[in-house]
Amino acid sequence: MARTTEPDVIRLLLALLDEGFDRPGWHGPNLRGALRGLTAAQAAWQPAPGRNRIWEIALHCAYWKYAVCRRLSGEGARGSFPRRPSNWPQLPVSPDAAAWKADLALLDETHLKLRAAVAAFPARRLGEHRGKSTAGRLIYGIAAHDLYHAGQVRLVIKLAGAKR
Repeated sequence: MARTTEPDVIRLLLALLDEGFDRPGWHGPNLRGALRGLTAAQAAWQPAPGRNRIWEIALHCAYWKYAVCRRLSGEGARGSFPRRPSNWPQLPVSPDAAAWKADLALLDETHLKLRAAVAAFPARRLGEHRGKSTAGRLIYGIAAHDLYHAGQVRLVIKLAGAKR
């Protein structure tokens, strides 16, 4: 059996991030695929009082990508995420197509920054703690987080009766 190298481990983690976010996988829709084609009205629909909207889920995912990126860099989880409150940002007062497009762009941009941080991260340091988790666990965990929320988005779409 061939020996796994440090670059192989980073490539595997990048593949996990990609499949969870925007690359085809055997498991079904990834996060970006689940969001594709939704209108601002569909994304802003609330299944019940106190339940999250798809738009809020997309911003929540963007925030956690941001937080993991900061933890990998050693900056900690806090910082200046562009939306408030950070973890579950409020939707714009007028949730229109332009605002939805801008927030999807924020999600895409945050994913690219996270991906770059992982690509540059030294594999020998994946076992180092970053808060309560190791760097490696943060990386594969954020991929799992995307897939969890992709399923949640698909469920909300079905609840709304949206045709996809």
